[in-house]
Amino acid sequence: MQIQPISKTTLLSSLPPEWPDDLRAAIRGQVEASGRTIVVLDDDPTGTQTVHDVPVLTGWGVDVLTAELAAKPACFYILTNSRALPGPEAGSLGRTIGGNLAGASAQTGRAVVVVSRSDSTLRGHYPAETDALAEGLGQSFDGQLIVPFFLEGGRYTIDNIHWVAEGDTLVPASQTPYAADKAFGYANSDLRAWVEEKTGGRFAAADVAAVTLDDLRVGGAEAVKARLLDVSGGQVCVVNCASYRDMEVFVLGLLAAEAAGKRFLYRTAASFVQVRAGLHPRGLLTARDLELPAHGGGLFVVGSYVPKTTAQLSALLAVPGIVPVEIAVAALLDERREETLAGAIRATDAALAADRTVAVFTSRQLVTVDDPTGSLSIGRQVSDGLITIVQGIRNRPRYLVAKGGITSSDTATAGLGVVRATVAGQILPGIPVWRTGAESRHPGLAYIVFPGNVGGDDALVEVERRLRKT
Repeated sequence: MQIQPISKTTLLSSLPPEWPDDLRAAIRGQVEASGRTIVVLDDDPTGTQTVHDVPVLTGWGVDVLTAELAAKPACFYILTNSRALPGPEAGSLGRTIGGNLAGASAQTGRAVVVVSRSDSTLRGHYPAETDALAEGLGQSFDGQLIVPFFLEGGRYTIDNIHWVAEGDTLVPASQTPYAADKAFGYANSDLRAWVEEKTGGRFAAADVAAVTLDDLRVGGAEAVKARLLDVSGGQVCVVNCASYRDMEVFVLGLLAAEAAGKRFLYRTAASFVQVRAGLHPRGLLTARDLELPAHGGGLFVVGSYVPKTTAQLSALLAVPGIVPVEIAVAALLDERREETLAGAIRATDAALAADRTVAVFTSRQLVTVDDPTGSLSIGRQVSDGLITIVQGIRNRPRYLVAKGGITSSDTATAGLGVVRATVAGQILPGIPVWRTGAESRHPGLAYIVFPGNVGGDDALVEVERRLRKT
């Protein structure tokens, strides 16, 4: 029977009360006492959307990782952008990074725990990435934890069903446009069935364990610990979660199970990382916090084509003074490419020189082919075109907003030349701001990583308003 959408208010109000105690201080204490660093392999840069004062690396050589671990950080990110790669390449990358992490850990004596951070709407190379990562690390794990809860994006897991909030309606994830993704589509919203589907039956739905909301809200951390102590032999365990307090209870139980000797590989969305690292939430950033320059125009680079992005872009283009620079996707795929990009660079540069804010965006008509590899190839050509524009402009933007996972990754690495950045915090819920490193094309630039699937229709407008010169 097909699962029906339901009122978010109705479903959340039907749940048991949340655990009454704030557990962040206890989690932070255990994280610090553990002497281990949390390393987050982020398959696009949007995974930094819940953390602050955390480094992001765009390289993963043993020397780079050794230097980072030697500083004994609580947490750092490695931007892999693996969601833009074909499956075999993503797997190969995971093995390489896993092996390099193992080598760096051995050299420094600093133990690591690894998060494979992926999309909260269940898109990504699963289980190829977790399998490859485990192989590269050279470790055996008692279990894999699947934790796609992401409060800031309206993603909840209740009764093992993963839900996506659209206003006050919760829609089963498999009934959203995300599930129709040409490269990463799926048919199941029940995470146990999703695991069976994605693993081709290697893990049957009936064999997938679960941490329930009753465990979290009635039994507490001790119930979570007991549940996880029963996970063994590489078993998959899905985690239900409907609030940050639920996540705190889960993480405290998880740390207790790990202290008892259990080892897990994490496949999660962004909210898990904040709590597992013991970070306290930080308020939203302002233009004053970011110390933006007095002159120059802002730059929006919009590559994501999901309906949410299109609605947000339309609202931004209606703001008086925004200079639109549209890039026809079809022209990027044929002989018009060079001329199209040159014209876009000229228009963008002229607007920035005049202290005007520019929106560079791809045409909204989606160009696709039937096979996943071909779809990824088209996406690659489009993203490369946007990066050519970022590289080609001569005037430094006052700030830069990149919209979409692949777009924001490529803008950071290829467009801006970022090797190491610092996450300053969030400009809106789920929308991180990086401060680029000294090595980048524009050192110290406020770089806003805007996920394609986050925010209401006015979210781009709100970012522009918050960063506007006063």
